[in-house]
Formats: sequence, structure tokens, C-alpha cells
Amino acid sequence: MVAGHSLIVRGFVGRVVCALALCATAAHAGGHDAPMSPAGLRRDVLDLALRAYECGQRRGHFDKPLLTVIDYSLPSSARRLWVLDMERRRVLFNELVAHGKNSGDDLAMSFSNTLGSRKSSLGLFRTSATYRGRHGYSLNLDGLEPGINDRAHERRIVVHGASYVSPEFLASHGRLGRSYGCPALDRRVSSRVIDLIKDGSAVFAYYPDSAWIQRSSFISCQTAGAEKPTRLAHNGAASSR
Repeated sequence: MVAGHSLIVRGFVGRVVCALALCATAAHAGGHDAPMSPAGLRRDVLDLALRAYECGQRRGHFDKPLLTVIDYSLPSSARRLWVLDMERRRVLFNELVAHGKNSGDDLAMSFSNTLGSRKSSLGLFRTSATYRGRHGYSLNLDGLEPGINDRAHERRIVVHGASYVSPEFLASHGRLGRSYGCPALDRRVSSRVIDLIKDGSAVFAYYPDSAWIQRSSFISCQTAGAEKPTRLAHNGAASSR
């Protein structure tokens, strides 16, 4: 099973690289039937994301063959979130996404796992249950990397829709608004994205932070002595932003 999955991942990389070479423009996916055209998703970022995903899959963290990649090295004005179907090798969504207000303005440059930091977190996450809260329909995230993002639930880092994430807001302000650390989406698409990726898919948040990249056991895939995945119980009662 692992060997077969490795072939799927390698095949996916090849298809993505081919698409990057051939596609002249990026299509806003906006739905399940969009063609695979991951323009803007750099090869080095994709390689790290797939490496982390495959490692997490081997450890039994994921129940769905979906990988969401967020490239925080891009400005908030770019569509820097991709939802990838690992079985069909397709891009299902390519969306705008906000970062934490203390991570930076248009460019995110600082990240944290600390309560109250109002910064985004890096690394590999597992999607969990949905709930309705302050920002409407929202999706809990479980951080899988100790010391990097494992306080995501405690910090209420969730996927939700926000009025400050839209082409209209971007046109007026020159950048998106910022969250308290949540990867907030355009409200017009957030529910569809959440419904697709909820309940056990992978989310990989990237920035060229060498300390994290060298430390991540998912990127290096240190499987020896790896703990079995745990599932957190979420009641969704706390607020988030």
C-alpha cells in the first residue's frame, strides 16, 4: 500500500510540473470539476508538501486523499492556497487566503505556535470537525508538529470565511485583511472548501524557514519511534478569527 501510494505521489509531482510548464495562465478553480492548472505553485514548495503528506499518510494521520497547500512566501494578493486531489491528480481549488495580523502586512514573515501571538503557524495539519461560531461555518485544524503548530486547537486556529478576504477588499486596500492566525478564506467559497477538506485531510503551510524545515519530522520523515496519531475532541465553542 505504501509503495503504491509513493508511485501516486511521484506521478502527481510529474503531472504538476508538466502543468506548470505548459499552462500560461492560472484558472480560479472554484469547484470540483476544475482542470488541473497549478500555476504559481513552485516546484520546491510542492516537493516539500508532498514529502510531508506522504510521511503523514504512512503514519496514519489522514483519512482523505486531499492535500491543501498554503504558500505564505507569496503575498496575500496572490492566490496562494491550493487544494489538490491526490488520487485524480487535479487542482480542486486555488484561492486567496489571509494570514495572521502579527505575521506581517501583505507579506507574512513571522510565525508562531504561541497563544495570543496572532500569528500564523507553519507545518503539517490534519483537518478535523466543523462547527458554527463567531465567523460562521468553520473547520478545526489539528497541528501535527510539536513546537511548531501543535497548539493550533488551543489557539483556535481554524479555517473560516471572512469579509476581509475577497478580490474587492484587495482592490480597495492593496492587500487582504488579516486574521488572528487563521487561514481565512473568501466567504463565497469557504463553505465549499471546508466541506471538501474536513474530517481528516492534510493541510501544509509553507514559508522558507530553514529552522522549521530542518526540524520537521514530516519533511525528513523520521518514522522511527513515531507516535500513533491521536484525535482531539472539538466542541467548537471558543471564538476564533
